Amino acid sequence: MTWEEIKMVIATATGLERDALHIYASLLIQVGVAALSRRTLRSPIPWLAVLVFALGNEYLDITADGRLEDWEWWTSLHDVWNTMLVPTLLLILARFAPSVFLRKPPPSASGAVSPDS
Repeated sequence: MTWEEIKMVIATATGLERDALHIYASLLIQVGVAALSRRTLRSPIPWLAVLVFALGNEYLDITADGRLEDWEWWTSLHDVWNTMLVPTLLLILARFAPSVFLRKPPPSASGAVSPDS
């Protein structure tokens, strides 16, 4: 089974458009690599794993038929953009605004923090 056939099976089985699959795959790879490598999303390693996957996927796409058409460059650029947008936002937020991911305790009724909390 070729890479293209594998992607078609996944798209058919999930009922998702290919653009959505790029986004979901990027999130699964980023979070999966972070978990397996015991790194946070603040680390560039999970982001780089997504980039390597995206570029590898696009390489396989544009070389599948042995010809490289001009339109394939623009389609590949669109796919890489679509794949990398959310992981890039997560990396930037985790590095520069980590409080976005933190849970804040609910305020107490009196405004004072109890010693048990």
